[in-house]
Amino acid sequence: QVQLVESGGGLVQAGEPLSLSCAASGVIFSIYAMGWYRQAPGKQRDMVALIFKGGIIKYADDVKGRFTISDISTDNAKKTMSLQMNDLKPEDTAAYYCYAIASGRAEYWGQGTQVTVSS
Repeated sequence: QVQLVESGGGLVQAGEPLSLSCAASGVIFSIYAMGWYRQAPGKQRDMVALIFKGGIIKYADDVKGRFTISDISTDNAKKTMSLQMNDLKPEDTAAYYCYAIASGRAEYWGQGTQVTVSS
C-alpha cells in the first residue's frame, strides 16, 4: 500500500503562483510514476501533470508553460514530488489530487487539496 499526502493548496489571485507538494509513504519502491489530477465542481477528474521514472513528463495542454512538475525524490522512506503553478487563472480552480501508480498498475490517490484562484 502507498499513502499520499498533499500540501500547499490555498486561495490566490489570478496571475499569482502557488506550489503543491505530495509525499508518498508505504511501499514506495514499487512506484514508477507520480503526478497531479484536478477536479472542478461538476466536472470529471483530469490529468494535470505526470512524471515517470526515467524522466518522461506529460502535461495537460492548458497548463503547459505555466506548471512545472518536479523530479521524484526519495529520502527517509518517502518519495516527494511537487507542482509549481505560475500565472494561475480562475479556470485553474479545482481540487488537486496527488496520484501515484505502482507495479501491477496499482493506483493511489491523495485526499486532495483545494486551489482557488480569484479574478
